[in-house]
Amino acid sequence: MSDPTVPATPDSELRTDGERRVVEALDAAGVPYVRTRHGRVGSLAEAAAARGIAPADLVKTIVVRRGDDDYLLVLLPGDRTISWPRLRALLGVNRLSMPDAAVAKDVTGFERGTITPFGTTRTWPVVVDARAAGRTVSIGGGGHGVGIELAVDDLVAALGATVAEVSEAE
Repeated sequence: MSDPTVPATPDSELRTDGERRVVEALDAAGVPYVRTRHGRVGSLAEAAAARGIAPADLVKTIVVRRGDDDYLLVLLPGDRTISWPRLRALLGVNRLSMPDAAVAKDVTGFERGTITPFGTTRTWPVVVDARAAGRTVSIGGGGHGVGIELAVDDLVAALGATVAEVSEAE
């Protein structure tokens, strides 16, 4: 759990603005979490290995575009991909897309590989895949090589997220 009384050490420092925003948002929401740090990685599988967890326990945050200046964040277990037909049906839309890295950073404040639903520079709806519900997982921590371990049910409650089956096997 975060403890503001613990003196800063190399592992407890907030090294980026993104990390600071994430910790502030989690603390403000009262969400219990553990922040971890590992070296920079090149893939989800490497991040999971560095955190000592299975890829399914590393939940990725994907930015999805619904329309002009209309985005949402979709959270999926690391071994799953978006089921576009399920997501479109859930949202009641015919068309969705994924923005490029520059747009994703512009609308969240995070670079790809660091995106998380906590501490975004703008608030967007959040959809959590049902396979993640009821579990403790690791999500991005707002900086490269930073993870946040938390209970998905706490995330859902804090963000008012929608839980639905929106994924399929990769």
